[in-house]
Amino acid sequence: MAARRTAKAPRARPWRWLALGVGAALLISVLGVGCLRFVDPPTTAFMEQREDLAEARRERHFRLKHAWVDLEQMSPALWLAVLASEDQKFLQHFGFDVQAIEDAVEDRLEGKSTRGASTLSQQLAKNLFLWPGQSWARKALEVYFTILIEALWPKRRILEVYLNVAEFGDGVYGAEAAARTYFDKPAASLTEHEAALLAAVLPNPKARKASSPTPKVKKKVEWIEAQADRLPKDTVPTLRGR
Repeated sequence: MAARRTAKAPRARPWRWLALGVGAALLISVLGVGCLRFVDPPTTAFMEQREDLAEARRERHFRLKHAWVDLEQMSPALWLAVLASEDQKFLQHFGFDVQAIEDAVEDRLEGKSTRGASTLSQQLAKNLFLWPGQSWARKALEVYFTILIEALWPKRRILEVYLNVAEFGDGVYGAEAAARTYFDKPAASLTEHEAALLAAVLPNPKARKASSPTPKVKKKVEWIEAQADRLPKDTVPTLRGR
């Protein structure tokens, strides 16, 4: 008697579910970044993590300072100071400063202190969506979100969001909160020197204070002011039109 063959149910293929999950995550990320071109983000990943850290440390006195203002409500001196300090090729690159990356790699190979190579777009991607620290996974996600931001947003929007979410002091986020905290005035009224002071603290806002600059910060301010003077004169009009 011939043995009966039992029909087997088709096996689930995990890779299909994995592909669907990855596809869904990509779609959600594209839609999310696309929406933020028009919708002002009320918070960022870095802000949420700062509040979580304060809660974990029971810092009951801690209160995050943040107030959104449009780019036109900030002094153009601040636009120039931040670009001069952080990303002088902002209007030319597509998210990555290749020369700065090559220089940073060369410095590391030679055992020198690694210079900063992140553009404003990269910093914004990290602040909005990711977490502090160094890892290949975080860096890969930073590259991915930087590409999305550059592809979906105009340069004007990138600068506007960056200046509204960058940390200018411990728990002080955005140009408006920084201007009122350190100079008791709105961001629209910042002078060139005050703008340079704010830009000078960006690399290390928890250790540097715009209201009481150290000699090192003062030297950085002088450099920023000199660099801002050398930026193309059409930088501000160009950003206004983008």
